[in-house]
Amino acid sequence: MISTVQQSTGNDALDGLLGGGLDYGSITQFFGEPGGGKSTLILIPVISCLKSGKGVIFFDTEGFSVERFRQIAGIGAEKLAEYLYICEPINFEQQGAMIAESELILKKRNIGLIVMDSATALYRTELGTIKEAQRQLATQMVYILGLSRRYNFPILITNQVYNDPDKNELRPLGGSVLQHLSKVIVRIDKLERFRRAILVKHRSLPEGINFDFELTEDGIKNK
Repeated sequence: MISTVQQSTGNDALDGLLGGGLDYGSITQFFGEPGGGKSTLILIPVISCLKSGKGVIFFDTEGFSVERFRQIAGIGAEKLAEYLYICEPINFEQQGAMIAESELILKKRNIGLIVMDSATALYRTELGTIKEAQRQLATQMVYILGLSRRYNFPILITNQVYNDPDKNELRPLGGSVLQHLSKVIVRIDKLERFRRAILVKHRSLPEGINFDFELTEDGIKNK
């Protein structure tokens, strides 16, 4: 049975934007252009989960920053890292295999969160047709969603963007696949002096709710 409980991200403003926190048994997606702060934003709930005593499985295709982890985690970062399971696939096929193999960790460890940074980096660079790429992406996301419901924890993913010439705007990769499977979607806008997190999709909250923040050495500072 899927729990209706939410898990705090560790940041009050982000929790408020998400309607209380990360939903168990569902996918929350952050998307935006490079350098917008997505990787910093996801480290905040990762560290919050680790501090609660639960482990985190982290699929990394962007290059995990150990130094950034240390900065945000602060004192005790090395101890927290013992319960951080980093998977680094080198291609899209291996990403799918590692997702399937992650159940071995779930059976042995108390995992409170799975993160993918990003879900579409390898999909974007490798597969031939868009249709085949989206089919394989859907297979991976449905599988990981099934794990989250079986073991009762949230999923947090980041997503890359492309420029849609028809609408003259940046749009997330993955098409309707990630749009449909992500129950909550947040866009991160990179502004001149700060960043803005904007709610794009939510089960009960209106589109457009947002908060501004600055990237700092130890994480983010809400404006």
